[in-house]
Amino acid sequence: MRIEIWADVVCAWAYIGKRRVERALALLAEGAAGEAGDVGGDIAASAEVVWRPYRIDPAAPAPSERLAEALQAPGAEESLRACAPHLTPDENRDRVARIAAAEGLGPRWGAAWRPDTGPAHRLLLLALEHGGWRLQNAVAEQVMHAHFVEAADVGDPEVLAAAADRGGFHGGARRVEEGGGEAAVRELLLRGKARGIRTSPTIVVGGRALAGAQSAEEIAAFLRQGPGEERSLPEEVERYRLADSLLAARDPLGALELLAPVLAAHPDDRGARFLAARAYYASAQLGRAEKELQSMADEDPTDAYVRLMLGRTLQRQGRDTEAEPYMRLAGVMEPEYA
Repeated sequence: MRIEIWADVVCAWAYIGKRRVERALALLAEGAAGEAGDVGGDIAASAEVVWRPYRIDPAAPAPSERLAEALQAPGAEESLRACAPHLTPDENRDRVARIAAAEGLGPRWGAAWRPDTGPAHRLLLLALEHGGWRLQNAVAEQVMHAHFVEAADVGDPEVLAAAADRGGFHGGARRVEEGGGEAAVRELLLRGKARGIRTSPTIVVGGRALAGAQSAEEIAAFLRQGPGEERSLPEEVERYRLADSLLAARDPLGALELLAPVLAAHPDDRGARFLAARAYYASAQLGRAEKELQSMADEDPTDAYVRLMLGRTLQRQGRDTEAEPYMRLAGVMEPEYA
């Protein structure tokens, strides 16, 4: 069973969640040992824990800044209160530190830096590609240990290199410095957003997800249910659906990025072209939207929705006179567009 953990390495709950996933797998193995026919043992024995990227602070600077200074910025305290509305930021940090200590994380606890975690996510992806999930898991442990226990700056290439070496991924940081994993991590972030990942950590098994660092018992119960039903789709179909989800989530540029390989492989696919045209429109690339929609309208004059979108595109450019025939005809063809 593949267990995906979508998380940010500077999220305290991700590190706590890592320990709880480990304990959940131990609980499943223990339960199977005491009860013949229990599926928990099979789950624990076959589990592969894979880390996927999530950014809780995409605006974090590079080079990193001291966390104490970042917390003095206007609005910082209000943002932190959103994590625990009934506690002050200091009270919440103390609470998380106590929970971390109970999970065996320590002896000291607390981050000191606000780093850009892009390089760390790329390191984890490259570790997975280089040595599989066990190597990636070892590197993830060392990166989070450096950030939370050693209070080191994991945005510093030297700190990241040391964490990679301790995890057994020698030379991994050099590959990050050379740009390795950049496009792949960017795509994974978009896929996560399209799939509805909104919390770090989120545990995903097949078609099911469990948000947050729940207790080991709850995670074990979640894993025991198995991956659920998940249809395997062709890559082009999956990309199309994810791009459509991103457009619905008001990320048209992300939608275009995921859709690009589909358009390159199937340049005449009408569905992909129309989705791209809608994304162009939503991202104010009106010239590109107009060109694609005009081509589609010429190919199929009976497509009312294409005519409607073309009319709206022209209107948005202030070309109401040119838009009027397209809008009128679309309304005649489909009264709901009138």
